[in-house]
Amino acid sequence: MNLARKVCLVTGGTSGIGARTAIEFARLGADVSICGRGMHDSCAVVEQIEECGVRCESHAVDLSHPEQATAWVERSIAVFGCADVLVHCAGGPAPGSLTDVSEEVWYAAFDLHVHAIFHLCRAVVPSMRTRGGGAIVLISSAAGRRGCAGAIAYGVVKGAIPQFTRALARELAEDNIRVNCVSPGIIRTPFQDHLTPEQVRNNIENRIPLHCEGTPQDVAAAILALVTNDFITGEDVAVDGGMTMRIA
Repeated sequence: MNLARKVCLVTGGTSGIGARTAIEFARLGADVSICGRGMHDSCAVVEQIEECGVRCESHAVDLSHPEQATAWVERSIAVFGCADVLVHCAGGPAPGSLTDVSEEVWYAAFDLHVHAIFHLCRAVVPSMRTRGGGAIVLISSAAGRRGCAGAIAYGVVKGAIPQFTRALARELAEDNIRVNCVSPGIIRTPFQDHLTPEQVRNNIENRIPLHCEGTPQDVAAAILALVTNDFITGEDVAVDGGMTMRIA
C-alpha cells in the first residue's frame, strides 16, 4: 500500500508507539486521525503530523466504551471521507494474579484490549470495502505469547489478539483487507515507567538477548512494514529483542 493520500486511524496516538506510528504515516503522505484517553500530549503530536503537510484530527476517546469507539471511527470517516488503515495501539496495564486481580480490572482489560477491536473493526471495515481494501494492525505483547506472573488479565487479553488477527484476516481476505499483529517486548515508553532501576537492569542483562530495550520507532517500523506490504496477512510479528524466542 502506498500511503500517499491515504487515511490512517491510530488509537493511542497521543504518546508512545501510537504517536510514533501516526507521525511515520504522516511522513509517508497519509492524513491521520488519532485518539487517546488523555490528550495532554496531543498538541505536540498533531504539530509534528501537520508539519508533514497532511491533515490531522485528534479526539479524546475512552475506547472501553463501545459507543465512543464507534463514534470516533465514524467521525474520522466523516471528516476525511474514508478510512484505509486502522492501528489499535491503545492499551493499559492490568495487574494482579488470579486471586488478587479485581473483577473490575479483569473486565476492563477485555473492554479496552479485545472488545474495542470488535467495535472499531465493525465500524471501519465498511469504508475499507468501499475503497477496495485496507490494512488493520493490532498490538499484542510478549506477555500474550508467554506466561507473565502477576498480570493474568493482561496476558490473557494480549494472548487473544493474535487469534483475533488470524480469524479476522481469514474473514476479510476476500475484501483485500489485510489484518496483522505486532507483539512488542520491553519498549521504552511511559508504560515502563513503573519499573525500578534493578528491574530495568535485569531485563537488559538477563531477559533480552539483544541486551537493550526497544523504542517506539522499532515497533512503528514493523507496523509500517505490515501496512505497506500487500502480501502479508494473518501474521503476528514479535518486536522484542529476541525475548520470547529464548529458552532460558
